[in-house]
Amino acid sequence: MKLTLKVNQAYPSDSGRGIARLDPDTMLKLKISPGDIIEIKGRRATVAKVWRAPKRDWGKGIIRVDRFIRENSGVGIGDSVEVRKVDYAPAKLVILAPLRKIEFRVYGMDIGDYLKHQLLKRPLVEGDLIPLVGAPALTGFGKYAQNQGALVFVAVKTDPKDVVIIDETTKVVYRERPAKGFERIGRAGVTYEDIGGLKEELQKVREVIELPLKYPEIFQRLGIDPPKGVLLHGPPGTGKTLIARAVANEIGASFYTINGPEIMSKFYGESEQRLREIFEEAKENSPSIIFIDEIDAIAPRRDEVTGEVERRVVAQLLTLMDGLEERGQVIVIAATNRVDAVDPALRRPGRFDREIEIGVPDREGRFEILQIHTRNMPLEPDYSRDLVYEALKSLKKSYAMDGDEDLIREIDFAIEGVSKLETKEQIKDLIYSLFDETIIAELEREIIKNMLKQLADQTHGFVGADIEALSKEAAMKALRKYLPQIDLNKDEIPAEVLESIKITIDDFKEALKEIEPSALREVLVEIPKVTWEDVGGLEEIKREIVEAVEWPLKYPEKFKKFSIKPPKGVLLYGPPGTGKTLIAKAVAHETEANFITVKGSELLSKWLGESEKAVRKIFRKARQVAPCIIFFDEIDAIAQMRGLDEGSRAVERVVNQILTEMDGLEELEEVIVLGATNRPDILDPALLRPGRFDRLVYVRPPDRRSRLAIFRIHTRGMPLGDDVDLEELADLTEGYVGADIEAVCREAVMLALREDLNAEVVEMRHFLEALKKVKPSVTDSMLSFYERFEEKARQERQKVTARSFLGYG
Repeated sequence: MKLTLKVNQAYPSDSGRGIARLDPDTMLKLKISPGDIIEIKGRRATVAKVWRAPKRDWGKGIIRVDRFIRENSGVGIGDSVEVRKVDYAPAKLVILAPLRKIEFRVYGMDIGDYLKHQLLKRPLVEGDLIPLVGAPALTGFGKYAQNQGALVFVAVKTDPKDVVIIDETTKVVYRERPAKGFERIGRAGVTYEDIGGLKEELQKVREVIELPLKYPEIFQRLGIDPPKGVLLHGPPGTGKTLIARAVANEIGASFYTINGPEIMSKFYGESEQRLREIFEEAKENSPSIIFIDEIDAIAPRRDEVTGEVERRVVAQLLTLMDGLEERGQVIVIAATNRVDAVDPALRRPGRFDREIEIGVPDREGRFEILQIHTRNMPLEPDYSRDLVYEALKSLKKSYAMDGDEDLIREIDFAIEGVSKLETKEQIKDLIYSLFDETIIAELEREIIKNMLKQLADQTHGFVGADIEALSKEAAMKALRKYLPQIDLNKDEIPAEVLESIKITIDDFKEALKEIEPSALREVLVEIPKVTWEDVGGLEEIKREIVEAVEWPLKYPEKFKKFSIKPPKGVLLYGPPGTGKTLIAKAVAHETEANFITVKGSELLSKWLGESEKAVRKIFRKARQVAPCIIFFDEIDAIAQMRGLDEGSRAVERVVNQILTEMDGLEELEEVIVLGATNRPDILDPALLRPGRFDRLVYVRPPDRRSRLAIFRIHTRGMPLGDDVDLEELADLTEGYVGADIEAVCREAVMLALREDLNAEVVEMRHFLEALKKVKPSVTDSMLSFYERFEEKARQERQKVTARSFLGYG
């Protein structure tokens, strides 16, 4: 049985492992299970081990394989391959040779034996590329291995000739002489699997670059010229140069780099001559890509520079990109983090046809980047209860599809056992007593994934370069722990010492203290992890927010059907600590919308125009990542009533900018503004009219039912004594807001620990004692103030509605 499938790139964590991911439906048709060997036939036939694809890939008819398997089968991303199940035999002999001449050695054993140990259970056919990922006892890889991320060998001979698998009986021989015929492979060293968190951006770049270079006949058939250039812009360290190198490497194009400052010369005409030479060489060796890094250095705005050289270079670049002479199959990619400084004449169609913003990665993007930078690192799985519990649940879900009931029973037993154990050692002993090596290896991979997800949650604002620096720093932290075991006077480090070096989650946490995110001041786009279950009570408020925010983002077609515009903004006001910020985060999570948090006071700048520029940037970013919620915390800091500020009038200009963005000529599509304040009386009245903040929601202090729900939330992970009565505590906390109740729970725990550091439970008397210390933060005068404002706002709304109805405004 054969099936034709479309090739797609592998997930970052799968690179170099020799696996192909298929969906369950395809596996059923081919009559195969995870772990079976399949043949993948393009221009050449190769083999891979089957793994199940995640749910998002089901029903798409794709096969995910890494760059090495694609090279082995002679196909690229988007090509079709034939897939079938194959039989295999244990290899008697495998001869491996390196791709390049590299000087290296293995400590403590024969290099062939070491390679066999690293490649056990690996399927292959003669002529395959075999990458070796994460080899701690090998040294002397040289520059090639650093660029490539893996040392690559060629299986120059196998016995028998058919599909084989390396096992304990195989004799692996290492031949120092490099393999012939593979000179082109790995030249640029970066593949699509080395790029994390930039799926959409990479797809756009591939559309503009790969299609014209691989299939120029498509554009001839359509009767149009292919795109000529792509301008990548965004904060430093987000992967602009990496994308250019990966695209050139994947499609096998010649790659020419122009580093902006390097071509500038003080001699007349020399800078332009260098540019012409590079374009001429690229044309002769087409298809080719010219990559101009830091283009703002050689092509600044001509009306702002005084130097004659820069003007001539810009003019030369314009002529080369869109002059009288044809460029042939040459595409120009440029990168800059100062896009506004580039000459406008370059930024028109025909020169740079497409401008693509490479932004700050979100949580999912950071997780992918962490997987890439840690895939060659010896990570130590952290056997803490939560991580193991989640990993076991993932494993159960995976094996439930195979119908292996015995294994599922064992996993259920392990889940129950882990939930009762406390220490990491106990949990590890339980896992090792229940499962064999294969299941443990799979489980540890899931644990490491969960560790990296935790790190992704803690690295807000980190770009790819920051995450790479974090990984290196964590490795150095781990190395410092092992330095006492290493004799620095000896030439060689024993293999057992090298093998024992492991990097733990604690090393990463220590490294986090030293690595500052370079994009911290950029607009951060996140989806919070707060759900409605974390918001106690407030049922009426939740309903209002769901209608005003969730419905427009989840069901926009309903609003179109009835020809009404969804609300543009919702203002949450009420006493401090009632949960306004928490509600905003919960609604962002429930709608699965991007979430931009803006702390009011941070927007203000003493420089003229900077504050308004920051507001424009936030709204522009929100439009780019729509559906999106912009949350202005403490909005009263930047949207006070106009006419009161006698100084620089910075606040007034910010208010004007927000008014224009929310209800100006440019429509806000799928962007909703949430504001939170405990001083609604000082907000500018123009903001509070329908069309801007359409809904004003008073977040009241919680009633008894809501207080009970909040107590349940803050005590759900707390060991409580039998005498603890949450109903009674809810009765005793009249006037307490959510933040007060959280403080009561925290104080009760501290009192219990103060009595006895080994206390097992928190008792009712601790809560009663805590109530004496933590007083309600809301007073009667505060409540009457907010109720008066609520009544006044209602009357104002009614007047506006009446005037609109009568046609007066």
